[in-house]
Amino acid sequence: MMNEPIFEVKIDEGKENYGRFIISPLEQGYGDTLGNSLRRILLTSIPGAAITSVRISGIKHQFSTLKGMKEDVVELLLNLKKVRFTYVGEKTAKATISAVGPKEVKAQDIKGDSSLKVANPNLVLAYLNKGLKLDVKLDIENGVGYSASDDRVTGEIGLIPLDASFSPVTRVKYEIEETRVGRLTNYDKLILDVWTDGTINPKEALVTSAKILVSYFSQIVSPKKVKDEVKKDIDILGPTGKLSVEEIGLPTRVANALLKAGHETVEDLIKAKRDDLVRVRNLGEKSVKIIEAALGEKGINLSQQ
Repeated sequence: MMNEPIFEVKIDEGKENYGRFIISPLEQGYGDTLGNSLRRILLTSIPGAAITSVRISGIKHQFSTLKGMKEDVVELLLNLKKVRFTYVGEKTAKATISAVGPKEVKAQDIKGDSSLKVANPNLVLAYLNKGLKLDVKLDIENGVGYSASDDRVTGEIGLIPLDASFSPVTRVKYEIEETRVGRLTNYDKLILDVWTDGTINPKEALVTSAKILVSYFSQIVSPKKVKDEVKKDIDILGPTGKLSVEEIGLPTRVANALLKAGHETVEDLIKAKRDDLVRVRNLGEKSVKIIEAALGEKGINLSQQ
C-alpha cells in the first residue's frame, strides 16, 4: 500500500500578480498529475468579476461613433473588457462613468458601490475632446471561465452585451525536475508559475484550485447520494427526460458546451448541480439562467443542490 504523500509547498517567488511554487518531493509521475490538474483548474474554475453589458448615452449599438471621442465605440468596449474588478456580491453590480472633455478617461473613473474595486485603475479607456460628455452605465457580474455576449442578447435598444472573461488567472506554466530523497533520485519536483490579474494573489488562487480538485475526488471516495426530490423529479419526467439538450430550445453554443461536458439529456441536467453547470467550460451564470428558463418552459426546475 502506498504511503501517505508527504511533500512541501514552498513559495520561491511571490508578488502581487505572480507566484512561483515549488512542490516536492513527489512520487515519480505525480509532478505531471498534479501540475496538469492544477493548471486546468486555475485557468478555468477560479471565480472572478467582469463587465457583462454596457449602455452608452446617445449610442444605440456598438458600431456607432461618438463625436468628440478619439476612439470609436468598438475600441471603447474592447478597453472596458480589459478592466479587472474585485467583487464578491451575488447580484449584478451597477457602475457608471461620467466624464466631460477634455479628459483622458481611465478605469479609475468607474464609480460603483463600496463592494466593487477596480484592480487596474490606470488603464486608459478613451480620450475625450473639449465639450464632449461621456455617460456610461455598466453591469458587472461574478462568474467562472468565459461567457459569450450571445448569452445576454435581449434586443433591448442601447444595451450592448460584452464577452466576459471572468478568470482572474491569466497564465499558468509548470515544469518537472528530478529531485532526490536520500539516495533515491527518481522523485519529482513540480515548479508551478502562476500569473493573475491582481484581483487575487497567486497563493490564494493555488489553494482555491486545490480545494476544487479535492471536492471532486471526495465525491468518488465518499459519494453524496442524489436527493430524493431529484430522484422523484427524474422518475416523473417521462419522455421529457429523454429529450436531448439540443431539443429544448437552447442556443447552439450552450447546447454544444453541455454535450462536451457529458450533459446530453434533460435527465442529465436534473441530476447535475447548478454550481457544476456554472463551471462547465464555455458556460457561466448567464448560460445557466438560459438553461433554467428552457427547463422552466417544460415545467422543470434545475437542482440548486
